[in-house]
Amino acid sequence: MNIFLWVLQVLLALHTAVGAVWKFSHSAEQTMPSLKAIPSGVWMGMAILELICSVLLILPVLNKSWGISTSVGAIIIAAEMLLFCGLHLVSGEENFGPMVYWLVVAAICAFIAYGRLVLKPF
Repeated sequence: MNIFLWVLQVLLALHTAVGAVWKFSHSAEQTMPSLKAIPSGVWMGMAILELICSVLLILPVLNKSWGISTSVGAIIIAAEMLLFCGLHLVSGEENFGPMVYWLVVAAICAFIAYGRLVLKPF
């Protein structure tokens, strides 16, 4: 289980870092029209937060006592994905494909957080 959680953590960290880099070069509206309610300053702040979360996901490799950082990073990413889902619903968009994607990422984040807090702490 420990190896599986590490694989998920590394993949989620890479996914989140790529998303952060994407945010630096694209506006929220360019990414998804339903996210146009997010101001550009908040969008850039989210990119920085995502980079921090990417580091938090792999930080315990340096020191096991920082193990809680994995769960914190995963919970923040899950909250962001749920925020995107909420904005998508409020926008009235009828294409639910992006919501499925965001919910899958949020579920993976929840599993990592649960796995590190309950199933297999560091």
